[in-house]
Amino acid sequence: MPAIPKEILKKIRRIQIYTARTVNDVLAGQYRSVFKGRGIEFSEVREYEVGDDVRMIDWNVTARMGRPYIKQFSEERELTIMLLVDASGSGRFGSLEQTKNEIAAEIAALIAFSAIRNNDKVGLIIFTDRIEKFIAPKKGRSHVLRVIREILYHEPTGKRTDVSVAIEYLIRVSARRTVTFLISDFIASGYEKKLRAANQRHDVIALRITDPREIELPQVGLIQVEDPETGGRVLLNTRSAKLRRQYEFLARKRLEDQTQAFRSMNVDSVDLWTNSSYVEPLVKFFRMRERRLAAGK
Repeated sequence: MPAIPKEILKKIRRIQIYTARTVNDVLAGQYRSVFKGRGIEFSEVREYEVGDDVRMIDWNVTARMGRPYIKQFSEERELTIMLLVDASGSGRFGSLEQTKNEIAAEIAALIAFSAIRNNDKVGLIIFTDRIEKFIAPKKGRSHVLRVIREILYHEPTGKRTDVSVAIEYLIRVSARRTVTFLISDFIASGYEKKLRAANQRHDVIALRITDPREIELPQVGLIQVEDPETGGRVLLNTRSAKLRRQYEFLARKRLEDQTQAFRSMNVDSVDLWTNSSYVEPLVKFFRMRERRLAAGK
């Protein structure tokens, strides 16, 4: 790999400092309470004792040994966090200080640092309309810095978005259950069936990043708008109140339809915007999950 430009290294350092502080000050303990100990894994077998649950009898071992044995399980302490990060052309858009891709990198870093603080593994899948990069899950600070570097530095070969490709790849490379954060603007379609299937095997959380200019057009006269994924261009007269209303109506309907689809699949989703802090929505999400866990839902 060629030398990383100095501006990328500065970004990595800035993200490292900011997200580490946020993890310590804001998310400390919440990540663990929400995600840790959510499952159980097989530990060993031992001889049956009076009072043991007969449903735990291992009939294969019992038949082999000639006397009853039961399975023992232990709480699963180590999690695997998978970051699925959309690097398609639409992510390069940002009407304010940061693009959607830059915010995606910071969010991924925040989650990754929370994970390694709790000794969990972190893996990465960067995707467009193809799999751009895969980093197998590992532990450690140096590994997380590599993940952040790849998100910031990787130059995608594809421009369009295909969420289905990323989900299919996740299922193929992850034999065990993961907590998967799917970070995208979700300007895509046709992924719902595969996302539903993936969420039955994994705990999938959709983090949707939106720029306000994707919802509301400014009144600035004639503007030429280009689709960063297809290259298509269209000239819009933003003086037209009717045009601006129609644009906003269709944009908000797309978001609402997606939210309803996520709910129907039991996929948790979090809305994040380029013009506001992503920390508060994430904290709100963690607290919601914590309350739901306490209620046994």
